[in-house]
Amino acid sequence: MKRTILLLGLIGLISCKSDKKEEASSEEESYTIPAKTEAKSQVDPELAASIKRGKEVYSDLCVTCHLPTGKGIPGTYPPLDGSNWLTQKREESIRGVKYGLQGEIEVNGETYDNVMTPMGLSDQEVADALNYAMNSWSNKNTNMVTEEEVSKIQPE
Repeated sequence: MKRTILLLGLIGLISCKSDKKEEASSEEESYTIPAKTEAKSQVDPELAASIKRGKEVYSDLCVTCHLPTGKGIPGTYPPLDGSNWLTQKREESIRGVKYGLQGEIEVNGETYDNVMTPMGLSDQEVADALNYAMNSWSNKNTNMVTEEEVSKIQPE
């Protein structure tokens, strides 16, 4: 009887431990840092630093609507993961993060008509947040958004 109880307790501990590993790995957020060259797989340190800072901005301000997965909320808040808006409308993306966005937009074939208020970010924070979003989840963009590029974008 003691052996049975001991064996059941041991099985319980082992199964709990494996669940925790799965939970921890599923909560981790990933982003891809593009390499300068495929052969060397060297990370552009400037882009890597921007992505790291951008993750903090995203976690503080963007995650509420666009979610930790970047999937957004269908019909309400557009996805950033796999977003054709980010890949095909760079200037509009920068303007939206910098000055806010309202009115109809189409992302991945779905129409969104909501308001994104201006967040009061510096040009560097805008660049960092976009570099994070453009290099997270399934997104891969080696064309870094810079503070200088953001500073040139004016409201419409």
